[in-house]
Amino acid sequence: MAAHTDLAGRGPLFPSELPVNFTRLLAGSTAKDLVAWWWTTTWAISPGQHSAQEILAFPASNLAFQDDEVRFWGPSTRRSTQVLVGQGWVLGALLRPAAVPAFTKQPASCRDDSFPVATPDLHGIVRASASNLAGVVDEVETWLADHVGPITDEAYQANQLAELAITDSTIGTVSDLAGAIGVSTRTVNRLATKYVGLSPYNMIRRRRLQEAVEWTRENPADSLAEIAVPLIKHTSVTKHAPCSV
Repeated sequence: MAAHTDLAGRGPLFPSELPVNFTRLLAGSTAKDLVAWWWTTTWAISPGQHSAQEILAFPASNLAFQDDEVRFWGPSTRRSTQVLVGQGWVLGALLRPAAVPAFTKQPASCRDDSFPVATPDLHGIVRASASNLAGVVDEVETWLADHVGPITDEAYQANQLAELAITDSTIGTVSDLAGAIGVSTRTVNRLATKYVGLSPYNMIRRRRLQEAVEWTRENPADSLAEIAVPLIKHTSVTKHAPCSV
C-alpha cells in the first residue's frame, strides 16, 4: 500500500451503505489549526426500523452538536457501532490536538467516553440551523477559537504529529514519526499523552487498520495474506506504549 492522504473513505467501514446525508467540510481560516474537518449528518429512518453503521474512528477527539446537547467525545480504542433511529442530525468537528486541552487536561481519561459541554446560547443557534448546518459553521468556529485561545508552539507540534500519523503511510514506527517531526521518541510520546490520549504507536496502528479496510473495499479480489503483509511490515515493531486498540 503506497502513501495515501485521501481520507474521504475512512471512518465508516461501509460508507456506501450509509443511509444518511453525510458531508465533510473543510475548516475555515478561523479554526484551521483546531479542526481537521467539520462533518454533518442528518437522517430519517422509517418507524420501526433502524440503521447500524460500523465505525473505525480516526485517532482523535470530536466535538458534536446534537439536538439535545453538545458533547466532547474522546478518542476511541476499538471499532464501534452507531445505531440510528427516527430523525436526527449532528454537526461535528474532528478536533486537531491543539484544541483538546481546552476541553480536558487528561484526554486518556476520555477514551471511549464523552461528557457534555455547556454552550447553551451556541447550541440554540446550531439547533435553529439544523436544516442548514453548513451555514452555521463560521459562528461555531469563532466560538471554538475563543474557547481555545492562543495556540502554543507545542500545540502546533502536536498537530504535526497527528497529521503525519493519520495521513502518511510511509511512517510505520514511532521512531519514523519522531524523525519526521525532528524530535525524540520521548517527546512524541509526551505530546500524544497531553494532546491526543492515545499512544503514538496506537495512532499509527489505527491508520494502518483504516488503510487495510480501505484496501479490501477497493481490491476485493485480493487475499487476506496480500492485505496483511504491508500492514504487518509497518506495525510489527517494539511497542513504545501499551496498545489499547
